[in-house]
Amino acid sequence: MQQRLIDAKRIVDDILNAPKYYFKELKPSVLPDQLAAVYAITDTSTGEVLYVGRTKNVRRRLYTNHLMGPKTNARLKKYLVEDPNQPQITDMLVAKEYLKANCYAQYVPEEDMVKRGQIEGLLSYMLNVRYIHEEH
Repeated sequence: MQQRLIDAKRIVDDILNAPKYYFKELKPSVLPDQLAAVYAITDTSTGEVLYVGRTKNVRRRLYTNHLMGPKTNARLKKYLVEDPNQPQITDMLVAKEYLKANCYAQYVPEEDMVKRGQIEGLLSYMLNVRYIHEEH
C-alpha cells in the first residue's frame, strides 16, 4: 500500500511537471506518434483541469480528435458546447477557438492499458477534473 501511495504521488508530480503543449501552437509534428499516454487538458487562465483522458496514440487524440475533430470524437469540445456555464461557446468551431486561446495539454506515457485506466481515474480525482465521461 505504501508503494502505491508513493507511485500515485510520482504520477501526479510527473503530469504537473510535464511539458505543456498549447493548443494555439499545436501541430502534429510536436507530439510523438503512436505513444500511449494519459493526458490532462488545462485552462490557462484559471489553472483548472478541464479533462483527463487516455489514449493509445497521444498525437492522434490531442491534435486530430480534440482540436480538429467533430463532435463524435472531440469529447471536450462537446462538453464545452453543452456546458451551461459556458454560454459563449455555442458550437464546435467556437469550442475549437476556445481550446486554442485558453488551453494546453500535458501527458505521461504509459504503455499498459490497465495502468492507463488506473492513472486516468487517479488524475481525474487528484486534479479535480471538470468534465468526466458519463458511465455506460
